[in-house]
Amino acid sequence: MSNAANFEQTAQDDVIVLHFSGALTLPCIDDLPQRLATIEEGHPLRLELDDVSRMDTVGAWLLYKLKRDREGAAEITGATPEMTRLMKQIGESDKPIKIRPDTRPPLVRVLTDIGRATVDAFSTLGAFIEFFGHVLVTSWGLVRNPRRFRFNAVVRQFEVVGVNALGIVGLMSFLIGIVIAQQGAVQLRQFGAEVFAINLIGRITVRELGVLMTAIMVAGRSGSAFAAQIGSMKLGEEVDAMRTIGVSPMEALVVPRVIAATVLMPILGFYSSLIAMIGGGIFCWLSLGIPPTTFVQRVHEVVPITDLWVGLLKAPVFGVLIAITGCYQGMQVKGDAEEVGLKTTAAVVQAIFLVIVLDAFFAVFFTQLGWV
Repeated sequence: MSNAANFEQTAQDDVIVLHFSGALTLPCIDDLPQRLATIEEGHPLRLELDDVSRMDTVGAWLLYKLKRDREGAAEITGATPEMTRLMKQIGESDKPIKIRPDTRPPLVRVLTDIGRATVDAFSTLGAFIEFFGHVLVTSWGLVRNPRRFRFNAVVRQFEVVGVNALGIVGLMSFLIGIVIAQQGAVQLRQFGAEVFAINLIGRITVRELGVLMTAIMVAGRSGSAFAAQIGSMKLGEEVDAMRTIGVSPMEALVVPRVIAATVLMPILGFYSSLIAMIGGGIFCWLSLGIPPTTFVQRVHEVVPITDLWVGLLKAPVFGVLIAITGCYQGMQVKGDAEEVGLKTTAAVVQAIFLVIVLDAFFAVFFTQLGWV
């Protein structure tokens, strides 16, 4: 092959001259590395590249390695600026990476990590509040201009968040009702008060666990889906394309999800409480011998209407938090596909954390109001 890499070796005084020709590229190198390895050591080299037509990273690496092995006792002549720049880049990439151990005291490292995590948490909170304000502004714009409201998108999210979740939420609630009844009966049996297991089932499911467990399930199911869907669209530059053609991503992607989660959370919470009481009632009927009519009558007597209002008031707030957290994390995706998984995980963790914190706040708040 006329373009094959080759060299001619001559000697001038004590210097070995290697005159290269052809293309120093991967397809044309052939046995050049083996031939270069046979060159006698202990003499300075001069590498002449005047007749080299092309060079890629493989050829540049061969020349750089030859010079490096001679500990710098090699001179390169006739290289074009492109060849020189390529060999320089190869040399920079070959430098060893020095990893210095962290010599700071352990207490300083711990405090530094805590401080960094605190700063990140507050910056995330600030960005989240800003995103929430953007959602409010967009929602108000839709109220003022109803023609821009995407009814089909909202109906689609109703199906995703609500209808498709009925099965898993119902199964979870049914099992939770059985567990509450079983554990309550075991503990109350010691005092001969097994009938009060009905009080426990009714009040805890209507007031707390029905809505709380539903919110956790929706956060893990729908919140993660919101983050993954929007994150994938961000990664595929679909969100930027929407902005380019004049479509607001907040109106098309975020607001329909927020509306769906807000409207359906009270319905799902009530449904969850009802299924949990059915599960507890079946256990009481089969294990404790309490007839269903007695169970229903007892629940009606011991569960005040305020418990229902407490659950229904908390549910839409939880829905807003879950939807906004999922959409916010989805909008933060950038870089590569790994970000989608990271932001999806962050959306679930943050949504569940905020739901539990707000649930504790609501418990204290409604107690102070006398709704106990």
